[in-house]
Amino acid sequence: MKFNQLLLAAGVAATLLTVGNAQSATEVLDQVVAIVDDDIVMASELRERIAAVNESIAARGIDAPPEDQLIRETLDRLILENIQLQKGQRVGVRISDAQLNSAMQRIAAQNRMTLDQFRQALEQQGQSYGAMREQVRREMIIQRVQGGNVNQRIQITDQEVDNFLATEEGQKMAQPEYHIVHALLAIPPDASAAEVAAAEAHIEKLAKRIRNGESFEGVVSSSTGQYTFSGGDLGWRKLDDLPSLFSDVAPGLAAGQTADPIRSDSGYHLVYMAEKRGGEQVVAQTEARHILIKPSEIMTDEQARELVVELRTRAESGEDFGELAREYSEDIGSAAEGGDLGWTSPGQMVPEFDKAMAATEVDQISEPVKTQFGWHIIQVEGRRQQDMTSEAIRAQAMNYLHDRKYQEELDAWLRQIRDEAFVDIK
Repeated sequence: MKFNQLLLAAGVAATLLTVGNAQSATEVLDQVVAIVDDDIVMASELRERIAAVNESIAARGIDAPPEDQLIRETLDRLILENIQLQKGQRVGVRISDAQLNSAMQRIAAQNRMTLDQFRQALEQQGQSYGAMREQVRREMIIQRVQGGNVNQRIQITDQEVDNFLATEEGQKMAQPEYHIVHALLAIPPDASAAEVAAAEAHIEKLAKRIRNGESFEGVVSSSTGQYTFSGGDLGWRKLDDLPSLFSDVAPGLAAGQTADPIRSDSGYHLVYMAEKRGGEQVVAQTEARHILIKPSEIMTDEQARELVVELRTRAESGEDFGELAREYSEDIGSAAEGGDLGWTSPGQMVPEFDKAMAATEVDQISEPVKTQFGWHIIQVEGRRQQDMTSEAIRAQAMNYLHDRKYQEELDAWLRQIRDEAFVDIK
């Protein structure tokens, strides 16, 4: 460690110790440990974060770094977070309560709990649910700020995509993927012909039940005793990554279909195709126009909704939807084109918009629909089935190359904003 870093860590450590000792006797004012542009980092923030880091280290059973190193690195992380949060505040990044609630529910689900159970578990561990909720909000803001700034630094050319798809790794990416569940009815090597025949008869009965509509899992789990199955979920696999026993049958199976029993040296196998993705991709596309009205400081949410209702009525009364979009729509990307969105595929728009568009008949106008952008009405002009196989493969390759570059560009951007920020360590 450099001499000035030693002084920094020692100084901050002294502040933490002083404040901590003082608080043990009487409540005192917090202390500033760093000024970061237009904000500050308090000793209490640093103390809480260090405590959380120490808890994480203890839970993982690893050795803690030296105290001065822990203080320095934790303070550096807080400073960097602070810089990003300020950037988010300047450009108006906000996380709504609904978005935050959804995030907390996902975290709870990942821990196999309901949200109430998760809250209770935190409280039992002496942690504040409110504090964790606020930390999640901070992390979501930071993720949005990072994505908005880093993504624009990444450029993937068509030539890069072509070069990647020409590699062995790229060619493998173009292969379809299979989600297979496997069940094995083992037969001992020394089994008699009669035992083999009985096992074959048993598994044929099970296969018939599955073909007649019973669930694969239910049928397999119902077989007990000497006919108990082993195996399980193989997850998503490319064809080249499947055992040859399964790769021979996988391409011919549709999603939800079970192959005929397969005999091997180990016994009899049942192979269930849970899902398939990739390969030939034909998607249902929709051609549509829309009008967007955004709530603002001079227009309330209800007024925005009332305006799209009025515009819908005017369009249904015979006024040209495209002309109305040119005059009123606040979507800068489509307003000049009469609200034309072209042909869109499922998932290309935000979920609320996709759902409303799918529910609207051709040549009809949707009911007003609210998204994160404001209030919309959608005019559906056509539908078609489109082969998107080539486009899907290229998009997948582009996403792969993007992800490969993202961390490198993120690190570079973080160094840049840290160097550009005013930081005064107290």
